[in-house]
Amino acid sequence: MVTGLFWAGLLAAAAAAESDRLLLAQLTIRSRVVVRVQTNAPPPPPVELAEKKGPRCVPMADVLGAAVIAGNSVDFILRGGKRMRARFSSSCPALDYYSGFYIVPTQDGMICSSRDAVRSRAGGECSIERFRMLVPKKPR
Repeated sequence: MVTGLFWAGLLAAAAAAESDRLLLAQLTIRSRVVVRVQTNAPPPPPVELAEKKGPRCVPMADVLGAAVIAGNSVDFILRGGKRMRARFSSSCPALDYYSGFYIVPTQDGMICSSRDAVRSRAGGECSIERFRMLVPKKPR
């Protein structure tokens, strides 16, 4: 349609030149661009976890990652998607585990409560009092 108006304007100008009279033409081009932006659904709420009784020992090879959620514990992410919380003894001071921590490997390849300790990179250490399994809370 724009092309047709353009040529019509040129033909009108040519006809005006032949007849030696003044003819004005106006060409208006209008366009509209519509950009569709897809909105994402809001992320699901975080899963609330409950603590259940855990094992005495956890194989070191099953630990894939860890996170410091509270000052008196470290949460381990295990192979298979399970989560385990290592609770420290109440006498343990709040250490700076946010900069990193490590566990000294043992002969049996296990991390055991009442035996092993989590050491901070700053030099402090806390012994593991017990392990707790983390499972999703059941909705009420």
